[in-house]
Amino acid sequence: MTHDKTPETNAPEKGSLKAGKTQEQPLFNKSTLVAIVGIAVVIVILLALGVTQNLPSQGAVVPPQTCAEKTLKYINENLVSPGTSASLISVTENRGIYEMKIAYQGRDMTLSTTRDCSSLFISSIDMNAAPAGSGTGPAQPAAPPIKTERPVVDLYVMAFCPYGTQAESAMKPVAALLGSKADIRVRYITTISGTTVASVQSLHGMPEAQEDLRQICIIKKNPEQFWEYLGRFNDACYPQYQKADQLDACWRNVIAAVGIDSKSIETCAGGEEGLALLKADEALSNKNGAGASPTLIINGQEYSGSRTPDAYKQAICDRFVTPPAECSTTLPPVAGTAVSGGCG
Repeated sequence: MTHDKTPETNAPEKGSLKAGKTQEQPLFNKSTLVAIVGIAVVIVILLALGVTQNLPSQGAVVPPQTCAEKTLKYINENLVSPGTSASLISVTENRGIYEMKIAYQGRDMTLSTTRDCSSLFISSIDMNAAPAGSGTGPAQPAAPPIKTERPVVDLYVMAFCPYGTQAESAMKPVAALLGSKADIRVRYITTISGTTVASVQSLHGMPEAQEDLRQICIIKKNPEQFWEYLGRFNDACYPQYQKADQLDACWRNVIAAVGIDSKSIETCAGGEEGLALLKADEALSNKNGAGASPTLIINGQEYSGSRTPDAYKQAICDRFVTPPAECSTTLPPVAGTAVSGGCG
């Protein structure tokens, strides 16, 4: 899939710190990112030339542990999602810079600073190593689509990822058109570190983990009403996700409006049943390498085309041994869905 950074229009979130496939650079806000990237470009060049004494803003050297504590304080006060925090794993000096391994929401990543602890940047690039995807042989052709009588379609998302909600909006009319012909399923990207729902970790914090649990329980108990709930939730409640009181009232209103028993869903989401369902999705996302929201996998193959209803429809129809008559239907675009980018 394409995971370029695309400006968000409906996500009021602060940046979030998480390692892995970082498509929307979630750790930094825009102005911070521009400054850090500018510093990083200079540092990458100097590191490659071995001229580390000329690193930018080199003042008095700060001890590694002192600098690490300052950096962690800055990250937790300015860069992570509300209600979450990062922790320091280790700090080392490497070629005239400090490299710090940071843990955040079950993931590790490395950040670096100058030794005077004045400049924070993302990473350096080893120009002696071959770039990703380079090689001396010819480019390999794309694998032909795997066709089945009933395609299996898994859309991996995080409930509060703006790109994930846009992909869900694009998939909703496809599910209405082809849902009786293909197995179209929304799945959730989380990390579960324990045996209770409190151990569920998601990129946008505990409110997202709780909504992932609610939605996966609706899929289990009320599959025929899931897409209606999801569409209404994304329209009305997702913009409120950082406001706990408004969010709680909103999802309750939506679940009542679509005729779902909220007590049944709360029992599922708050107990072993919901946790087991989410663990199954976690295992599948790990198996399929679906670490970014959204990731669409059809018959075991990752889709990398446009995120529009008709593009999704055609990708699924291409995986039928015998495409059904519904595949001749052209689905109109949905506002705000033809985007790239991802969370993760």
